[in-house]
Amino acid sequence: MSSNKSKLWHLERINLLKNLSEEEMEELVKKTTFKLAEKNQYIYFPEEPSKVVFFLKEGRVKIGTYSEDGKEVIKAILYPGEVFGEMGVLGEDRRKDFAIAMDDNTRMCTISVDEFKDILNQNPHLSLEMGRNIGEKMRRIERRLESLIFKDARERIIQFMKEMAEHYGKAIGEEILVKHDLTHQDIANLTATSRQTVTTVLNELKEEDQIYMERKKFLIRDLKSLK
Repeated sequence: MSSNKSKLWHLERINLLKNLSEEEMEELVKKTTFKLAEKNQYIYFPEEPSKVVFFLKEGRVKIGTYSEDGKEVIKAILYPGEVFGEMGVLGEDRRKDFAIAMDDNTRMCTISVDEFKDILNQNPHLSLEMGRNIGEKMRRIERRLESLIFKDARERIIQFMKEMAEHYGKAIGEEILVKHDLTHQDIANLTATSRQTVTTVLNELKEEDQIYMERKKFLIRDLKSLK
């Protein structure tokens, strides 16, 4: 597969870009480059200039920051089809967060912020979708912050599971199947709890028959009644 055809194949699977015309997609392909990251490799660091936007094709990426005492605070875990590093489009000069590859052979296409701005200016529909994309990310972060303030550990873990079901779940009758590839420590970091607490809560939900668990996936029996 030629380089341009390979990039086109990757970009066609990015959620934000699905409504671009063939001509618009080909123009975007000309301005992007491939990037490959291995597990636990930093893609960018806090305070690094915000000069590049990333389109995630394969693997997962962890977005987070560090507290004053050096503790890692995870804001989001991204899956294939998502965009990240896009705050430079809104005028962010330097990164506030870090991005780390969570899997080997994490594959991305990248484009400079300036070139992506030009494309957005030429495509009002894409610009609108970009605004919605950023807005939804901000709402997720806001909900997580509210959860940290007002909810106990069990409620935070259940809210996280519901968000996973909403964004990545697959309906199987009345049940929702979520494939996640997250460790209990990952979930703990995302919900500001401990690994032991996550294990305890998940076991309780299983004993209550609210969920069924296997390695790297869980099945929610009834999303509305999960509590």
